Amino acid sequence: MSVELILWLFSFASVMVLIGLTAYQLICLSDLEYDYINPYDSSSRINAVVLIEYALQAALCGSFLLTLHWFPFLIMAPVTYYHVKLYMARKHLVDVTEIFRQLNGEKKYRMIKLAFYFCLFIITIYRFDL
Repeated sequence: MSVELILWLFSFASVMVLIGLTAYQLICLSDLEYDYINPYDSSSRINAVVLIEYALQAALCGSFLLTLHWFPFLIMAPVTYYHVKLYMARKHLVDVTEIFRQLNGEKKYRMIKLAFYFCLFIITIYRFDL
């Protein structure tokens, strides 16, 4: 198999997992909003997948850089930088005691991220060779 095919398969699978993880986080926040789940369970479920999401996105961004696909790399680099910045400041996890106060902001953040990953999915499918 060629490197292009392996990269396409990796990016396709990675973007699908990123969409799934972000949708899962959004569902956990919605369940918390409608009082189907308590704040501790919601926070622990979201916090369990945040590092996986960050690592997968960093690996995807790095693979675009290493294979010299500049357009997808330049699209993903600012988000990867933002994730690294959040991680270094230790603001990447959802706090149990502050989750109700931050609920609307967290939902908006996850919705924007979900839209970004959908756009990345479309770019991966249709215009991968840019």
